[in-house]
Amino acid sequence: MTATTSPTRSPNTGYAIALTGVLFWSSTAIFISYLLNHYMLAPLTLAFWRDLFVSVALGLSLFLFRRDLLKIERRHRLFLTGYGVTLAAFNVLWTYSVALNGAAAATVLAYSSPALTALIARTALNEPLTRLRAAAIVVSISGCVLVSGAYEAKAWAVNPIGIVVGLGSGLGFACYSILGKFSSRRQLNSWTATWASFGIAAVVLLFTQTGATLFTLGSAIDGWLILIVLAIIPSLGGYGLYTVSLGYLPAGTANLIATLEPALTAILAFIVLHETLTPIQLVGSALIVGSVVSLTKT
Repeated sequence: MTATTSPTRSPNTGYAIALTGVLFWSSTAIFISYLLNHYMLAPLTLAFWRDLFVSVALGLSLFLFRRDLLKIERRHRLFLTGYGVTLAAFNVLWTYSVALNGAAAATVLAYSSPALTALIARTALNEPLTRLRAAAIVVSISGCVLVSGAYEAKAWAVNPIGIVVGLGSGLGFACYSILGKFSSRRQLNSWTATWASFGIAAVVLLFTQTGATLFTLGSAIDGWLILIVLAIIPSLGGYGLYTVSLGYLPAGTANLIATLEPALTAILAFIVLHETLTPIQLVGSALIVGSVVSLTKT
């Protein structure tokens, strides 16, 4: 199925696809936290292997079931290269934002992406920025602040470079969303675009590695298996379905739905890791969910 935008495509289908993708995405932090804490993986090393495994797993699936989708026309190659480099840049900026700002502040800075996406899409894609969507963006970012705990002053004890890097991660995800919409308009299959972008991102991130960091997991078979699961379920499922949803929804709308991630992650952490949800986090989660629900009225 080719991810093209068509008047016959129901936005409700797009909402369902995007929400399912974000549900997959929300488990990412659970896997990453376990790998970083138990195996001492460097964040960029984890990002490299995740991108590589996503590309390999999807490539094998396409080879077995839809081999024709592995053929990339010459006119799309430069575009897909830029798509992959953008994904790699987002991964790098997000990783360093967490290191410089802490998880709470980094989360809020990254979720500047819905506002940035809406503004860029208004110019680049002629997508309307309605009052309801603008209000939903404000409410959603407010919810992210509450869920992440970034309302505490200590979460913002950062240097100017950290803030710039954090905002850069939001811009990186916004650009990834915009390019995903362009790939839909170019009539690129969503899974072809996902496979190619992750493969190119892996190549880019390979240059950030050294021999010492690349094989930190060594012979820890269980660690490699967890990393593979991380790549196939949260990463491939999340990014793949998000890319598919861009064939049904405006980039700004799909990106705003992605802000459900911190709320869903908090809920999963409560269920899986038995982490306590505070009343403030519950309020923030409600704000994020409410902002996404409001999009169905547009």
